Amino acid sequence: MRRLQEQGKARFIGITGYPLKTLVKIAEAAPADSILTYCRYNLMINDMDTVLMPVAKKHGIGVINASGLHMGILTERGAPDWHPAPREVRDAGKQAAAFCREQGVDLSQVALRYCFDHSRVASTLVGMSTRSHVTQNLETLRSTVDPDLMRKVNAILAPVFNYVWPSGRPENHDSSIF
Repeated sequence: MRRLQEQGKARFIGITGYPLKTLVKIAEAAPADSILTYCRYNLMINDMDTVLMPVAKKHGIGVINASGLHMGILTERGAPDWHPAPREVRDAGKQAAAFCREQGVDLSQVALRYCFDHSRVASTLVGMSTRSHVTQNLETLRSTVDPDLMRKVNAILAPVFNYVWPSGRPENHDSSIF
C-alpha cells in the first residue's frame, strides 16, 4: 500500500472497522494515515477516546468518526430491524428520542452536534438520504445544545452507555457492559 502511495496512486492509506482492539493492533503494526471507526463515539459510547485516540495521537493518524447516530438508534425513527444492539440499547434510544421530542428538539441534531464538537476527530461522517436531511444537518452545524438538555439525555442513556455488541471473530470482540 505504501508503494502505491509513493507512486501517487493513493493519497492516503486508511483502515476501518468496528472492533477497536483490532484497529489498534493494526495501527501499532503498520500505522495508517487514517482510521475510520463507526458507532464508537456518540451519545451512547465514547470508547474511541480511551482506546483508539491515544494510538492515533502517538502515530499521527487522523480519525474519522462515523455513525454519530449509532446506526439509527439516535433518531426519531429509531434503529432498523437488522441493528445488532440488544433491546435495552434500542429502548434507551427511544426514550431519549421521546424526551427530546417533548422538549421540542430532534435527538439526531443533539447527537450530531455532540459528535461535531469532538476536538480531535478529523471528520464525522453523516449519512443523508433526502434533501431535508442535508438541510437539517447544515442547521446542526450552526446550532448549539443546551447543557441541561444534554445532561438529561446523557442520564437517559447512562444505563446502556458504552455497550459494545459482538462483531467478527470472538477473539477480536471488545468488552461490553451486558
